[in-house]
Amino acid sequence: MAYRTLLVHVDGSAHAAARIAFAMRLARDCGAHLSGAAPTGISRHLYQRLPPEQDDPTLALHLDMMRDQARTALAAFVSQCEAAQLGEFDARLIDDDQAEGMCLHARAADLAIVGQSDPEWPALADLAPHVIVHSGRPVLVVPPAPAAACDHILVAWDGGREAARALQLALPLLRQARQVKIVLVESASNPQAVADAMIADPRPWLQRHGIDAQLTVQPLAHHRLLSRKNDVGESLLAKAAAEKADLLVMGAYGHSRFREAMLGGVTRTVLEAATLPVLMVH
Repeated sequence: MAYRTLLVHVDGSAHAAARIAFAMRLARDCGAHLSGAAPTGISRHLYQRLPPEQDDPTLALHLDMMRDQARTALAAFVSQCEAAQLGEFDARLIDDDQAEGMCLHARAADLAIVGQSDPEWPALADLAPHVIVHSGRPVLVVPPAPAAACDHILVAWDGGREAARALQLALPLLRQARQVKIVLVESASNPQAVADAMIADPRPWLQRHGIDAQLTVQPLAHHRLLSRKNDVGESLLAKAAAEKADLLVMGAYGHSRFREAMLGGVTRTVLEAATLPVLMVH
């Protein structure tokens, strides 16, 4: 398995250039084609419902403005790729809303790359969660200032199907990393989970893929678990910081998004607070 097509979200936000630079480095390292996708923000279903003879100058002006903004962002993407002399890339102007447009195009890619939520761009607040859940592809969520490479990778492991799928789909990155560490967060509320995760120890399987990995168990204080719901996510991020990891790999939304939103979940905590790129798979 290898990444041959990467899809990166292109917009006019202040952090788009850093996200694109990260995607270009990844494409070069993987020998992959990079597609830059700039959705206009207007649902494709709206375009389909508009009668060709309808003359609404106000709506037409709004649609033209949205498309012009997407074109401007896409032109910056092309300039950045050309300046870096990236070999294989294409630019896509997508007449669709941000989330659905990215999901549709991601299904014909190996990996989707999106930015972390930006308070200055509220329209994109739900982009990463939506693409993670609905694209059917691994999604790499990039913070405003990502590391230059993915040399030190931390993998969150609990023996669950989301974690297993994330581990499998991250293989191209794990093979290139200098160091891979697996962390198993110990939960006092569910002691059997650690035992089950150790039974499904992924290290022998990884070794047969040419990847040597270390595994550690990260304990949580029992009293904190009684009062807080996001300690596992915080523990993962603290471990990533302590290990100076460049990338975190984890499964996403083991519970429904509604339940995570109500109770506070690992996925939500990591998406909101991560300062390193996170590869998530649902």
